[in-house]
Order: sequence, then C-alpha cells, then structure tokens
Amino acid sequence: MSAVLSKPNVYESVTAKIVAAIEAGVEKSQRPWHAPALLAPMNASTSSNYRGINVLALWIEAMGRGYQTSQWASYKQWQDLGAQVRKGERGSLIVFYKRLEERPTEEEDNTDVQLRFVARASHVFNVQQVDGFDPPPVERPDAFQAHQQAEAFIEAVGARIEHGFRVARYRRDLDNIEMPARSWFVGTDTRSPLESYYGVLLHELTHWTGPLHRLGRDMGKRFGDDAYAMEELVAELGAAFACSALGITSEPRADHAAYVSSWLNVLKRDPKAIFTAASKAQEAFEHLAYLATRNGNP
Repeated sequence: MSAVLSKPNVYESVTAKIVAAIEAGVEKSQRPWHAPALLAPMNASTSSNYRGINVLALWIEAMGRGYQTSQWASYKQWQDLGAQVRKGERGSLIVFYKRLEERPTEEEDNTDVQLRFVARASHVFNVQQVDGFDPPPVERPDAFQAHQQAEAFIEAVGARIEHGFRVARYRRDLDNIEMPARSWFVGTDTRSPLESYYGVLLHELTHWTGPLHRLGRDMGKRFGDDAYAMEELVAELGAAFACSALGITSEPRADHAAYVSSWLNVLKRDPKAIFTAASKAQEAFEHLAYLATRNGNP
C-alpha cells in the first residue's frame, strides 16, 4: 500500500498555513492548536467529525477568521442542505485521500491488487459563511460538567497515575505517569487550575499510548535527531484533541516553548511531518477513547 500526491502539492499548502500560524504565535507563546473552548470541527452534512490534520487546519482557519462555530461543509453540501455560500466567501483547505486500486500488468509476476491513496485537496466553508441554514444549538458543558467528564474519562482509561512529584512525566521504564499534586497547578485568565491539571495529564496520557504494547509509536525511524521533539508535538496535539472532546480549555505549556524551533525546522524541511504528527495524535486520542469506553465511560 502506498500514498502518492496529487498536484498541486496539498502537503506543502497545508503545512505552509500551519508554519505561518506557529510563527505568528511565537512572540505570544501561542500555538495554533490552543484556544479557549475549541470544538472539534464537524461536517454539517454528515455530522461526522473531521480527523487528524483537518482538525488542525480548520482550527487555524476558525481562529484566524474569528468563526465561533464548528460546522463546515463543501459548497455542494451546503446547497444540498438548502443553504447558499455567500458570494465572495473563500473556502478553507482540507485534505482527503482517495483510494485507488492498481492491478498488475500481464508482465508482472505479482497478481495481488495494490492499493494506493492519493491526497486530494478540497475546500469547505464554515456555517458563518452561508445563508439559509440554522445550525442546531451547541451544548457546551459547564465547568463542573467538564471536570466530571475529564475525571471519569481519565479514570476509565486505566493508566497508573501517581502524584506528589516535582514535574509531570510519563515513565516508560515503569509504565506509569508521575504528576505534581493537583493543588500545585495554577490557572490563567482563560483556564482554571483544574483545567491546567487535566491538560497536562492528557498530554502525559498521550505519551502513555506510545510504547510497543499499546500503539508502538516510534518517531525515531522517521525523524532521527528530532524524534523527541516530534513526540512532544504528538502529545501536544493529542492533548488538544482530548481537551476539545471533554470541554477543557487547552493552552500551551511554558516548558514546551523550546520545542517550537525544532518543530518549525522539521515542518519546513518535511511537508508531510505535520500530517504524520496529527495522524499519530488522532490515533492516540482514539486509543484513549476506546479504552475509556471499553471500561465503562461513554
């Protein structure tokens, strides 16, 4: 199975937007996947959530254009819903993969059908760009509900978590997570101390999914000297995805500012790197969600 790239180069187009967003937030110590109350982007036609790189791309578009809603759809999908994209509105770039089958020629010995996935660019529009559509109300959990959801989710995942340590980290040698006491966490203007605690713990839980007996995530084979920084990027994105699902405000960790230059260097050198990181982060979040659901947390 292989993946090939269609023209124009959608990897480079999407990566350029993400690099620009990261660079724009450097002075403010912001990352484009952190903002108060980010909701997972959803397709208004299918009611399915976007995944991986498209979550990140649409978050960036929503923040840059000031959209407060999370519903998106293509031009035709809006028309099918009885709505109309307003004249002059500009679509937002997303990526989808089209599966193609390649059958061997008569000269080839291999008789197996080969699958390849072609990256295609598409454009979607936010509900704030259309007329004639009334989006259903979005129910956001209040702070108490969000904290309850986060607590139940984390407990149901089943990771071994110990408190009272100076710093938060996942110990691969012991397969446990070490956390400072909850009382040591402080809040910000947009985030409570408890949200700070959950955000850090969800970051470490993303690392916890990485070992061979879980997802077998090995960034070293792909990124070499930058593997540690890229694993931190996966954990940041995974925590952001989880925070969004649980109604927790996600904000950058000050101790991760040192990784930004490494991320930018990798992304500029390898246009597919952010796609890999986002895919691994999505996989990690879905694994945590699977464990939580299996253990009784809906």
